[in-house]
Amino acid sequence: MYAIVRSGGRQHKVAVGDIVEVDKISTAKVGDTVELSTLLVVDGEAVTSDPWVLAGIKVQAEVVDHHKGQKIDILRYKNKTGYRRRQGHRQQYTAIKVTEIPAAAK
Repeated sequence: MYAIVRSGGRQHKVAVGDIVEVDKISTAKVGDTVELSTLLVVDGEAVTSDPWVLAGIKVQAEVVDHHKGQKIDILRYKNKTGYRRRQGHRQQYTAIKVTEIPAAAK
C-alpha cells in the first residue's frame, strides 16, 4: 500500500516505514506527529483518487530530524564589464517517517 501526498508544494510517493525529506515544517519539533494531505491511495488492486473520499484520509508521519541540504552555488558573470556575483544557498529540510496510511472507506 502506498500513497501520493502533498507537502510544501511538492508531491511525494510514500509507504509505511518510509523516511522522506520534505521542506522544513517549522511548527513541528522532533518526535511530533504531522498529518499530510493525500492525493492518491493505492491499496493492492484498488486505486482511490476521488477527492471527496481522499478529503477524509490523512497520512500520519513522525518528525525524525531537521537538517540542511547540500549547498548550491549561484554565480553571475557578465563578459568584459567586471561584473561578478557569487551567492550560496542551503535549503532547510525536515525528515519524516510515515507511520500510518488509513484505508479508504468503500
